Amino acid sequence: MVVRTIDQVMSSPVRTVSPDTSLREAAEIMRDADVGDVVVTRDRQIMGILTDRDIVVRCVAEGGDPSEHSVGDVCSSEVATVPPQSGIADAVHVMRTSAVRRLPVVDGDRVVGVVSMGDLARAVDEDSALADVSAADPNR
Repeated sequence: MVVRTIDQVMSSPVRTVSPDTSLREAAEIMRDADVGDVVVTRDRQIMGILTDRDIVVRCVAEGGDPSEHSVGDVCSSEVATVPPQSGIADAVHVMRTSAVRRLPVVDGDRVVGVVSMGDLARAVDEDSALADVSAADPNR
């Protein structure tokens, strides 16, 4: 199958949380869904994106308690997005220029998916090292 658009490789459904959600609850959602990010929304509008790395670097490594801090305290609020009909090269360009590893996929004002570097690596070259790592089962 030749992949032409982001909607063919994005992950869906999207896990969303409000900015008021505790980091602990967000981490539990990520664990249970086996994902590395959640999209932060308020009234269905994107407010940011939170990754597992954000929790570690911006809270835990600073001595914070994830139960006492909210998603809004540490999430990235400047969010690059792509529409589902974007091409693979367009998404790669946005990731490069924005220096991000994950992009919410937005159709109008709705978040419909998330595309990661690993998703794009698998779409471009399923035999690449990044594709292999991204497709592997997580360590538990």
